[in-house]
Amino acid sequence: MATRSKIEWTEATWNPVTGCSKVSPGCANCYAERLALRLRAMGQPNYARGFEVTVHEHMLHKPLTWKTPQVIFVNSMSDLFHEQVPFEFIESIFDVMSKASWHVFQVLTKRSERLVASAPDIAWPDNVWMGVSVENEDYTYRIDDLRRTLATVKFISFEPLLAPVGEVDLSGIDWVIVGGESGPGARPMKESWAIDIRDQCLDAHIPFFFKQWGGTRKKRTGRRLRGHIWDEMPDLAAAK
Repeated sequence: MATRSKIEWTEATWNPVTGCSKVSPGCANCYAERLALRLRAMGQPNYARGFEVTVHEHMLHKPLTWKTPQVIFVNSMSDLFHEQVPFEFIESIFDVMSKASWHVFQVLTKRSERLVASAPDIAWPDNVWMGVSVENEDYTYRIDDLRRTLATVKFISFEPLLAPVGEVDLSGIDWVIVGGESGPGARPMKESWAIDIRDQCLDAHIPFFFKQWGGTRKKRTGRRLRGHIWDEMPDLAAAK
C-alpha cells in the first residue's frame, strides 16, 4: 500500500529518492530534512544516510503494485531534479509513472534549470503533473522554465510564501497552491500576499488551493482564507 499523506493537496507519497540540499530561501526550515533525521534516529533503513541524496532502486516499481488509483506526490522527501540524481534514474521514474497510468503523479521541484534542460529528453505521460516551488518574486523565473516543458498539467506551489510575488504570468498554468511555512522557526505569511495570488487565479480561471497559514501550530491557524476553504484542483479525470 502507498504511504498515506497528510499533505492536503495529495493522497499518498512515493519516495524513490530521499535527501536534498538547500538552493533558495524557501529551503531554510525544510520539513523533509527534520523528518529524515528523525527517521534515521528511529532506524528506518531508507534514511540510514540521513538527508544525503540517495536513490532507492527497491522503491522504483512500488506504484505498479498499488492497484487503487491515487494522487501520488513523488519525492516528498527530496527533489527529483537534484543534480545528484542520475538522469537515467529520472527516466526510470517517468517510465514507471507512465506504466502506472491509473494513478496521478505530482512532481515538484525548485531546480527548474535542470527541469527545463532535461525536459526535451523526457517522455511526458498525461498522468504526470509537473510543478515548481516559488517562495518570493526572485524565483518566479521557475514558472517560465516550467512553461517550457511538455507536461500536460503544470502547477505552481507558492509555499512557503515568504514575500509578495507581484503580478505573475499564469499563462499555461493549470493549478496554483499557496501556503505558509510551518514548524520550528516558521516565517510568517501576510494575508495580502495570499489574497493577491488568489485574485490573480480567479481572474485567470485557474484552480486555487490554499494549503495552510502555517506557523509553529499549523492546526490551530488552519486553512481558511477570509472565511473560506479553497481546495480547488485540476480535473482529475481529464488529467489521466
